[in-house]
Amino acid sequence: MSRIGRLPIHLDKTVKASVAGDTVKAEGPKGKLELKLHPGFSVEITDGQIVVKRPGDSGKERSIHGLMRKLVANMVEGVGKGFTRVLEINGVGYRAEAKAQQVNLTLGYSHPIRFEPVGDTVDWPSETRERSGRC
Repeated sequence: MSRIGRLPIHLDKTVKASVAGDTVKAEGPKGKLELKLHPGFSVEITDGQIVVKRPGDSGKERSIHGLMRKLVANMVEGVGKGFTRVLEINGVGYRAEAKAQQVNLTLGYSHPIRFEPVGDTVDWPSETRERSGRC
C-alpha cells in the first residue's frame, strides 16, 4: 500500500468536507474548494478524518493513490489555514523590508526586487534576530 496514500487526513473543527459521487468538497473559513477524483477512487469521511481508497493494486493505481490523497489534504489545509510561505534570509548585506503590502528585497543583485502579493497579506515578525560575532 502507498505510504502517503494510506495516511488519514485530519479535519479541523472549522473545515467541513463532503463527498458527492466522484467529487470531494471542502469548505472552511478561507473559502470553498472541490476536487474530482480519478476514476475508481473513493473517499470515506468518518470521525473527523478523510481516507482515500484505491480500486486495485497496480503500479499506476498506487502512484495515483498518493497523488489523490495529497491533493485532498492540500485542499483541506487551504480552506482551513490558507497557504503560508516563510522566508528566511541569511547572509551579510541581504535585507528585506515591508511597506504597504509590498516587500522590497535586497539580495545582492544590481537592483532591489519588489514583490507585491495579489490578494494576499504579508505578515512581518515583530522582532528580528540579529547575529553578531567574529570569526
